[in-house]
Amino acid sequence: MSSRLGSSLFPFFAILGSVTFLALGTSWAKLGLFPTLGAQGTTAVRVGLSALVLMLWWRPWRRPLSRADLKAIALYGSALGGMNLAFYLSIQTLPFGLAVAIELVGPLGVAVCASRRWLDGLWVACAVGSLALLLPWGHEVRTLDPGGVGFAMAAAALWATYIVFGKRAGHLPTGQSVPLGLAMASLVVVPVGVAHAGAAMLSWHVLGVGLGVAVLSSAIPISLEMLALQRLPKQAFGVMISMEPAVTALVALVLLGEQLTLPQWLAIALIMGASMGCAATSRPVAPRDTAIARTRDQASGGVAGA
Repeated sequence: MSSRLGSSLFPFFAILGSVTFLALGTSWAKLGLFPTLGAQGTTAVRVGLSALVLMLWWRPWRRPLSRADLKAIALYGSALGGMNLAFYLSIQTLPFGLAVAIELVGPLGVAVCASRRWLDGLWVACAVGSLALLLPWGHEVRTLDPGGVGFAMAAAALWATYIVFGKRAGHLPTGQSVPLGLAMASLVVVPVGVAHAGAAMLSWHVLGVGLGVAVLSSAIPISLEMLALQRLPKQAFGVMISMEPAVTALVALVLLGEQLTLPQWLAIALIMGASMGCAATSRPVAPRDTAIARTRDQASGGVAGA
């Protein structure tokens, strides 16, 4: 019984670790790289170095890939690169926690569209309620930068796409899908970063900080997310990843001394409850079902996945 509970909660802890490392790494990037490289150059350094580290570590080229697998990775990696770039552009002018809260519309939208049980609806409702408590209202909304909000909404749409395409690539080993996906993402963002920041990306200080940021905010989180995606249906992942604004707020409290209001603490309690409840009640993806779906999709000429 305890092993079954531990297995069901593994995706929760994987996503909790993912969003915690992401919050730490992104905070470091904003402090250490934004002043020199801007959002575009920072994204390029982060994603490019993450891809390099994981390609050398996992050596994914040792296993052959079908054309359908390559297509799935290309779509997953393109969405990942676009999502990272749009999000970093948004936090140039928006507070970190607020940008994450807006971006959360994407995975919540996936959760709403994929929900089939009343329990799924309950967890989505808790997550939406917590988001409403985290977002500013009234006069504070009118002071937000429209461009930053637009980039955050674009990141939300790309995050939803990333979940869908990541699920399609989820049948591949993590040591293959993640490094190849990041390599594809780097093809999307590195040219943009080079055009914006140029030779500044090659200084030893930038490369040193960038390597730390890459490991903390890309290599580790994306690997953990893929492990969770392999074990969860899309709607469960969409609800559980919604803990990110809460974790971001807690990281900001500890590292930056940003105080939280009572409604924000209530939001954290709601979103963590929704994430843990979704983890405990979700139906895991059976390996046999995944294999059958993959065979069916390949026979019909499509890519494998949900």
